[in-house]
Amino acid sequence: MTTDEWISPEGAWLRLAEHCSPLGPEKTDRRSTLGQVLAESLAATVDIPPADVSAMDGFAVSEEVAAGDRLPICGIIPAGSSPDCEIERGCAMRIMTGAPIPRGADRVVPVEQTTSTRDEVLFRSGTEAGSHIRRQAEIQRRGDPLLPAGSMLTAGGLGLLATHGIASVPVYRRPRVAFLATGDEVVPPDTEPLPGQLRDSHTDFLLAACRSLGLELEPLGIAADRPQELREKIGAGLEADVLLIGGGVSKGEYDFVEGVLTELGCELLFDAVAIQPGKPLVAAHHPGGLVFGLPGNPASVMAGFFLFVRPTLRRLMGLQDSFWHGALAGELTAPLPAAKGRDRFLTAEVHFQDGHLLVAPMAPKGSHDLAAFARGTGLVRVRAHSPEARPGQACEVLPLANWLSTDG
Repeated sequence: MTTDEWISPEGAWLRLAEHCSPLGPEKTDRRSTLGQVLAESLAATVDIPPADVSAMDGFAVSEEVAAGDRLPICGIIPAGSSPDCEIERGCAMRIMTGAPIPRGADRVVPVEQTTSTRDEVLFRSGTEAGSHIRRQAEIQRRGDPLLPAGSMLTAGGLGLLATHGIASVPVYRRPRVAFLATGDEVVPPDTEPLPGQLRDSHTDFLLAACRSLGLELEPLGIAADRPQELREKIGAGLEADVLLIGGGVSKGEYDFVEGVLTELGCELLFDAVAIQPGKPLVAAHHPGGLVFGLPGNPASVMAGFFLFVRPTLRRLMGLQDSFWHGALAGELTAPLPAAKGRDRFLTAEVHFQDGHLLVAPMAPKGSHDLAAFARGTGLVRVRAHSPEARPGQACEVLPLANWLSTDG
């Protein structure tokens, strides 16, 4: 399917979403799965706690004690002890946090409520039966549900799996992502450009943007605007789950990417989206994955990535995401320009103040204004046909960074 008509961003996403099912599951070492999604439910392998244990440093006793009572100390139970000792009636045992409760003990008196010598303890107050004892399996019992399929593995979740000795974790596979820059005028960033040439900024942006998702991007270099070279390099790039191509997707005489994709058996989903910047955005699919043709200007690449590529990659990883998913309501601290027939997206500096999300849009000089887009920590949406908005009015903003870490 080809079309020169604009499609709304929501309509574009609906076409993409049909091809964004999670990739197949694989078993992965637990310590390598942060941010990935469980493909199968997991069950507890042990009781937590594994036995009745003390919740405090203190003294285990077998009966009620009151303020002023004294008992001889008949032993000490450190954490890690075998849970097979027994307390004698009429005495107390020193016990450490996490240590097993001795048989016959029915409560623990915290050390802060006692005064002790080496051989005797004076109780300054008593406690009720069962106090300060963590019961076996009160958190989880072996075989109980641990984490359900679809859970994203957080640092806390990985600690939980470690507690249960789960070393190999069934997760949805991370997508393989590759990027091919195109253009006769494009040179590597470490090269001194000649007149008429530009350094490639897209590869470094996409390397970092993918890394923020826990993904490694494979750079495929720079292809000249020649159909045969594009066929060879794009054909090799189709081995990736998601191939990103920078440039060559407009309607100019040297924009060959869309035609090459069709020749290679890719089915176009759309080739023009009603957004600014980034209108000539191409998306296609083939039996092995997806392809995005990102317009060549830096702002267009960034907008295309954050609005469509990022949610696609997250969906392939098993996460819930979509176009404009996660956008929040903010308050403008600078004017927001009007939009005509397309949804307009501007970067903004975002910070919190007294619980309010304050948004300062930056109006770029054009889709080539990398400097403006480089400073932004949020993406502000101006819906089509919206008038100019003034400071103090509400706006929609999509996070591009961890705002807590960027707030001054």
